[in-house]
Amino acid sequence: MAKQGKRLKAIYGSFDRDTIVPIQQAISLVKANAKAKFDETIEISMNLGIDPRHADQMVRGVVGLPNGTGKTVRVGVFARGPKADEALAAGADVVGADDLAAAVQEGRIEFDRCIATPDMMALVGRLGKILGPRGLMPNPRLGTVTMDVRGAVTAAKAGQVEFRAEKAGIVHAGIGKASFDEEKLLENARAFVEAIQRARPAGAKGTYVKKVSVASTMGPGVKVDIATLSAAT
Repeated sequence: MAKQGKRLKAIYGSFDRDTIVPIQQAISLVKANAKAKFDETIEISMNLGIDPRHADQMVRGVVGLPNGTGKTVRVGVFARGPKADEALAAGADVVGADDLAAAVQEGRIEFDRCIATPDMMALVGRLGKILGPRGLMPNPRLGTVTMDVRGAVTAAKAGQVEFRAEKAGIVHAGIGKASFDEEKLLENARAFVEAIQRARPAGAKGTYVKKVSVASTMGPGVKVDIATLSAAT
């Protein structure tokens, strides 16, 4: 077992890790203990009562966080002609067609989100083995295969977050930086939770949200009282 450094020992000693606390308190604790030399990301993780191996239990979607993520998102767009111009005007970092596909095949993937117009999908489809494992494959259900290139680029730049349940039924996302005000982190957390609730699949039976925790990049998780996740509480 790896030894704990003084910083982690101090953090572990500052609260009872088995105690379940309201979301506001969890964010406060995590934010107070995010003392690394960089601006740590605050992340929320949700353990759902689903089995993603079944198509009718997959949880996947996008949500726009009201206060952004604090992260600079590089957006790549597969488009031609006027739509390529539209993407550039909206702030896309990389725009192209065959040239962009060639760059991806060479391993030069200089974007964190990928958007494509429908007519580009025949080209983009050939890159599935490269983009798919990285979670970058455009998908019409996520709004990343669209003719509204301007809207998609703007949303991605503004803090739109993609989510997808992992094999164990866990879904997670960054909801901001440690430098954010607690209220902004709380608003983002609740927006994310609401999106997960709306994405409840038809095949999910019994308890949908089983466990929730909040943590920073370098810190331990704090267990959250599920009843406090609603904006009404």
